[in-house]
Amino acid sequence: MSDPTKADNELEPRLITETGLDQRLADIIEPVLVDLGYRLVRVRMLNQNGATMQIMAERNDGTMDVEGCEEVSMAVSPVLDVEDPIDREYHLEVSSPGIDRPMVRKSDFVRWQGHLLKCETSIMVGNRKRFRGKIVATDADGFTLERDQVSEGEEQNIVIPFTALADAKLILTDDLIRDALRADKLAKAEAANQNEAEDEE
Repeated sequence: MSDPTKADNELEPRLITETGLDQRLADIIEPVLVDLGYRLVRVRMLNQNGATMQIMAERNDGTMDVEGCEEVSMAVSPVLDVEDPIDREYHLEVSSPGIDRPMVRKSDFVRWQGHLLKCETSIMVGNRKRFRGKIVATDADGFTLERDQVSEGEEQNIVIPFTALADAKLILTDDLIRDALRADKLAKAEAANQNEAEDEE
């Protein structure tokens, strides 16, 4: 079976997308990132330091480093200058999604299965809209959360459809930090091996 976190990652649509101006920015930025081999995680206009455009991105293998942030920034800046979607001065800030990352694609839920998550739905799911718990299963339509805070009469496990998801973010734990560092190390080793193989050709 192929790894769902690697297959067609650059083509995998985001479940949670922006609205308004942020949506327009995402429409401008995302094709540039895809051409470079990156995926957009999130873009937001924030009112800090005057105005800041925050772009969260990662490589298709889930890694991101300072050089990657610089590459994205240098590629996106001229496109934003031409499109000119912001009517005022702003700072551009490119970063990785971080360890306690927003979860925006189905593959994020597969990749981080077994970890704690907090999420919000746009509709009621089991008489609630806010959930916290461990991702215990994922399929094409949604994910199962083993809740760590259950009221009397509620089921421990709840299935949340991807179509109902409004926001989702990993919760920082020691296990998450360990697994994120291990995944980053493996991805870097794999990239180094690929570069060596290309150099030998």
